[in-house]
Amino acid sequence: MSPNPPKPVFQFRSVFISDVHLGFRGCSAAYLLDFLRSIETENLYLVGDIVDMWSLKKSFFWPQEHNDVIRTILGKAKRGTRVIYIPGNHDSVFRDYDGMVFGNVEIRREAVHETADGRRFVVLHGDEFDSVIKASPLLEAAGNRAYAFVLQLNRLVNFFRRRFGFPYWSIAAYLKHKVKNAVKYIANFEQALADEAKRRGVDGMICGHIHRAEITEIDGVLYCNDGDWVESCTTLTEDFNGRLALMRWTETREVVAHSEVIVPIATPQPRAA
Repeated sequence: MSPNPPKPVFQFRSVFISDVHLGFRGCSAAYLLDFLRSIETENLYLVGDIVDMWSLKKSFFWPQEHNDVIRTILGKAKRGTRVIYIPGNHDSVFRDYDGMVFGNVEIRREAVHETADGRRFVVLHGDEFDSVIKASPLLEAAGNRAYAFVLQLNRLVNFFRRRFGFPYWSIAAYLKHKVKNAVKYIANFEQALADEAKRRGVDGMICGHIHRAEITEIDGVLYCNDGDWVESCTTLTEDFNGRLALMRWTETREVVAHSEVIVPIATPQPRAA
């Protein structure tokens, strides 16, 4: 790990990241390290699939950058950031430790987050609503093989894009926008989460799992998906006024690289007496 990490240039009230897939060759750990070292946040939610136990069982892959991600998160927890880890389906083994605290990191099956403006959101990974997992493990396995091929192709394409000065571009994300079945699946997933929010009487849901960042209102509730750090390198953020927004780090990091000023994302407001 770098002995002199850069000074944080963004300040948030809350940050939500998921689907990092440490231990998987497609993990964009270098981008995530850039992001983590460039922010300060009061709350950091790890919304599942942070470690890819499925990939690690197949073949062990754990480079220094993956270790540095863990150390950076633990460092933030030690320095006062509240870190809440909500395991997903790829790291479901940690769900057995629900309610426990390790290294100042709280482990929860799910959480309820209240924004600065008083809205309440259920935070969970989202695999509970995945009809593919519930209906057919064989179909999911076939999908995983095709997905692995797309990610290999994605790495090759972006290697040449970098060589010729072009920005990062995700093939997998592009296909999700274009393939009819993928679009239908995503719509069904979003609707299921919105229905659950209404059932629980909360203002919205915050999740990950499907690797598609989105903030959209559905039937009067807010659906928020923080994306992933395999395809799109996205995160969901909350400013000090409670505003939720998506950040795509592959685009934002160029601004960060040339910034020397700490930028609070909405100035904290004084509390009423």
